[in-house]
Amino acid sequence: MTRDELLKLVGSLDLVRKVGLLTGATVWRTRAEPALGLREMVFSDGPAGVRGEEWDERRPSLLLPSASALGSLWDEQLAGELGELLALEALRKKVHAVLAPTLNLHRSPLGGRHFECLAEDPELAARTGVALIRGIQAHGVAATAKHYVANDSETERLTLDVRVDERTLREVYLAPFEAAVRAGVWLVMSAYNGVNGTTMTANELLAEPLKGEWGFDGAVVSDWGAVRLTAESAAAAQDLAMPGPDGPWGAALVAAVLGGSVPEEAIDDKVVRLLTLADRVGALGGGRGIPPRAWPGGTARRLLRRAVAASTVLLRNEDVLPLDASALHSVAVIGRHASTPRLQGGGSAGVFPPDVVTPLDGIRAQLPGRIRVLHAPGPDLGGLPLPLDPARCENPLTGEPGVLLRVLSATGRELYAEHRLSGRQLEPPVTPEARTVEISALVRPAGDGKWTFGVGGYGRMSLAVDGQLLVEGEFARDSEDPAVIHLDPPRRHASVWLAGGQPAHVVARRELAPDTGRAVVVTAAPPEPDQEQALAEAIEAARQADVAVVVVGTTEGSESEGHDRTSLTLPGRQDELVSAVAAANPRTVVVVNSGGPVELPWREEAGAVLLSWFPGQEAGTGLADVLLGQAEPGGRLPTTWGAALADAPVTQTRPQDGRLAYTEGLHIGYRAWLRAGRTPAYWFGHGLGYTTWSYERLRVAGPHDGGEALVAEVRLRNTGVRRGREVVQVYLARPESAVERPVRWLAGFTAVSAEPGETVTATVRIPARMLRHWDTHTGAWRTEEGSWRILAGCSAGDLPLTAVVRGPGERR
Repeated sequence: MTRDELLKLVGSLDLVRKVGLLTGATVWRTRAEPALGLREMVFSDGPAGVRGEEWDERRPSLLLPSASALGSLWDEQLAGELGELLALEALRKKVHAVLAPTLNLHRSPLGGRHFECLAEDPELAARTGVALIRGIQAHGVAATAKHYVANDSETERLTLDVRVDERTLREVYLAPFEAAVRAGVWLVMSAYNGVNGTTMTANELLAEPLKGEWGFDGAVVSDWGAVRLTAESAAAAQDLAMPGPDGPWGAALVAAVLGGSVPEEAIDDKVVRLLTLADRVGALGGGRGIPPRAWPGGTARRLLRRAVAASTVLLRNEDVLPLDASALHSVAVIGRHASTPRLQGGGSAGVFPPDVVTPLDGIRAQLPGRIRVLHAPGPDLGGLPLPLDPARCENPLTGEPGVLLRVLSATGRELYAEHRLSGRQLEPPVTPEARTVEISALVRPAGDGKWTFGVGGYGRMSLAVDGQLLVEGEFARDSEDPAVIHLDPPRRHASVWLAGGQPAHVVARRELAPDTGRAVVVTAAPPEPDQEQALAEAIEAARQADVAVVVVGTTEGSESEGHDRTSLTLPGRQDELVSAVAAANPRTVVVVNSGGPVELPWREEAGAVLLSWFPGQEAGTGLADVLLGQAEPGGRLPTTWGAALADAPVTQTRPQDGRLAYTEGLHIGYRAWLRAGRTPAYWFGHGLGYTTWSYERLRVAGPHDGGEALVAEVRLRNTGVRRGREVVQVYLARPESAVERPVRWLAGFTAVSAEPGETVTATVRIPARMLRHWDTHTGAWRTEEGSWRILAGCSAGDLPLTAVVRGPGERR
């Protein structure tokens, strides 16, 4: 429908009904208005998958590799296909809008939500994000560009005020959002944080440049709970406050309009934008609604498997990979993450996958039966006990794997009971009579020892094992962060000695109280194994095997939404484990299972190092494909990895007096390393394949009309023995610039494939915008006249080819 037609519809509503549409009806739904033919619209978290409206482990969703893995694809075609998969999942779950992609940047390696962001470079983040957006929206599902803007750290994230200069905003942090708008994104999410003194839901940046200069015609939805002001946010360009049904708008906003502090025309524009979204997703008038779609099934799993291999980054390879299965007799698979990998980051983007292929399972499945696979978990990682799951407990009533969930009244009467699969229940069903949520289970210890149990939540809680009260008390809410209150409330722990073979009855209760959510988490950890013995068993397994595969990684406590990291060290004794295994077997392959950078002090000791990120449900199949050479490791680093945290140029994530100053300006990621004159362990863009390449010639043509400033043609040759894919990267530099610039910056990239000995030419288009800078004096983009250096190669630190060209503004 046209804007005029939508305005006519809006004119049929009174002020109260118009304002009512601007706050959610529930946590995940917008309000319906039958008089307009407007139906409810359903939102769901992303980008790792589409969970739907409920946190219910019995309703699974396909689990994609993490956003940091998608950023490592450097492949817009594949990213678009994964966006389409998200859309099909949304349609299956009757979801109209997916809250993805996240376009914030990897400003610091300590960023807690690193795994949910695509890259440290605005151009790579923009191109990957646009591909995801187009894939999602191709099926009539809205994508959401989030979190607008400068939401790049988690410490004090609800209130921190980012101080950043206008040029840095324009050229770095706003750039991916501008690309998303130019690509036609239907939703933009405003962030929790403030920028330059004003919270984002009331910030003038929503009007300019978003809706004015860029022409964004969609709706601005708040991050959940981010609208905290009435008149200020409503007078700004904020359109929809989520969640509902309560919030700072409603009756207070009606009063603000009637009092003159918010013009009614602003309300009309917000409603028009909401109706525009509804029209696009089929929730208005005679629209299609959400058509039923079949479960993607095997096709989806094949795509996810391919994405794991394509996003895996080969950091180092001393002629160890790929493995030749015909020459193997035994393989040692070592590490806790080999059997219990981290598949996704912690926080609001979590989903429940239908099934999981672990690295251990994937390797076993693809190796011939004659090859012996040894598994040694190695030392325990430490950290908090994990929630109960079906592998470790059973329902005390039915004996089924899982737990018994009950909801009780104030008198103890059972209102509701059901079998569940997890001790982490974030949204137990409650009624007005509900007073207490109870989770109980039977745990069967294999041997004698001290178990540690925990209960998480707020208010009055208790935890008992076989009638022995371990935890009891009133625990006040200590956070305003929704991710803490509703997803990861603090846990109280206690230990008890259990006899092997004897079932232990665990009962946890939590009384419901206002403004504390309803999440209840019950955790358990068996006795810690002897750490020295576990290490010795891992070393012995490595000695016995032809090759050792060690899988190491982060834990939920060390890398999750809601807090930034304070260290890049792998938890527990994993560094010691890798060094010991590598000393025992020179053919050691280390697989790093993390969402963001970690220190790799043993990297020169290992025969090969692979980075798998958080790879999603097909972790093991994709990894086995790479190890055995069925697929090439296709990933290239979307962010620079330093040898040590102390070397990283940008590490500040903690606000000072509520303010977080981006004093580094334009220089984040590899740009900061270059300015500081430091060499990281692995540069942005780095990634090896199973062949080698020779960069032979760079030719640059241009300038051209039609918006293309320059075209770089890079000739290269496959000098290895097998077919391969290479990501050709082109950077710009202007050492004699009159304005401050990075030493160099990514201007474009493309991928080529070639057979052994074959020569190919990669054509990389450099848009005119890559030569521009934001002139703060005139408030406009400018392009300097003069010469530009063009550099081509395989990473920000490996650019063997250079050319000098005259830019489009220079006279000839």
